[in-house]
Amino acid sequence: MRSYGKEYITASLIREFLMIAVFRMLDLLLFYVLPESVLIPMFIIIGVWGSRQRKIKAAYQFFLYTLLGSVFMLLAILLILLQTGTTDLQISLTTEFSERRQIFLWIASFASFAVKVPMVPVHIWLPEAHVEAPTAGSVILAGIPLKLGTYGFLRFSIPMFPEATLSFTPFIYTSSAIAIIYTSLTTSRQIDLKKIIAYSSVAHMNLVTIGMFSRNIQGIGGSILPMLSHGLVSSALFLCVGVLYDRHKTRLVRYYGGLVSTMPNLSTIFFSSTLANMSSPGTSSFIGEFPILVGAFQRNSLIATLAALGMILGAAYSLWLYNRVVSGNLKPDFLHKFSDSNGREVSIFLPFLVGGATVR
Repeated sequence: MRSYGKEYITASLIREFLMIAVFRMLDLLLFYVLPESVLIPMFIIIGVWGSRQRKIKAAYQFFLYTLLGSVFMLLAILLILLQTGTTDLQISLTTEFSERRQIFLWIASFASFAVKVPMVPVHIWLPEAHVEAPTAGSVILAGIPLKLGTYGFLRFSIPMFPEATLSFTPFIYTSSAIAIIYTSLTTSRQIDLKKIIAYSSVAHMNLVTIGMFSRNIQGIGGSILPMLSHGLVSSALFLCVGVLYDRHKTRLVRYYGGLVSTMPNLSTIFFSSTLANMSSPGTSSFIGEFPILVGAFQRNSLIATLAALGMILGAAYSLWLYNRVVSGNLKPDFLHKFSDSNGREVSIFLPFLVGGATVR
């Protein structure tokens, strides 16, 4: 960061505090306030330290999408408060709501969590936010805030509204399967490195929602592992893009090629992260996504087949990206100065590689 370094660190620490508080709270009102408070430092980081092209538009898009979706969540919390007299999560979990009220509360909470996952068609803010955010902002955005939506489903919607969850499971299955196929195909048509990783994140997180709504031990247990794995693997890929952008000041795929001969260390790290991103057997992603497919197959074999097709498409665009960037011939007309990852950058990559891209 070449400007406002202290302010940037302050915003990052505030964001970290708020995200830790989200996962430690047991109050529904705080469950609304804290995730929305995370938007403020993220909005500032994208708007102030983001890329110069459309960072203000991306910051507003990110802020408004997530905030407007959460208004319905606030209405649901107020309705729960009127019935139970408290916003304590543990008391609310033991309260029996009528089926009609469960449906209303489930839809209200779904409007908030679907934007945060994100699910199609409310996913437009994510690629724009990733493209315009600084590298550290993209790493944190992929690592933690994207998990707030799936965490909300697992912590709030599914246990508190079981009958409504059962009623809306076909809808979740259908929308998630469409999202996986659509975003996988869209990823293969992108020309920006960050957008490729952002759209692949949408596919991975919608696979997580399929596992959660399978409502069996394989699906729910498997859905937790990809949330952890994706936070490591996707963050490592964004760091790889950040290293390339730091050297060459471009994220367009067509300007890259043959980096294995000039940046062997980064190429090796990029290869390990790509294997994990495509859920190759032996990586942490595979350990989580395989039980999801098993759990989904027990409920709906067609949805499980479509989800598996999405994984195949994920392997296709991951290998295509690696081949275009690392293999082939150098393009000296566009790239002139080359320097491999230094010791500082490799030390940053190591925790991500150990946690996400190694054999578990």
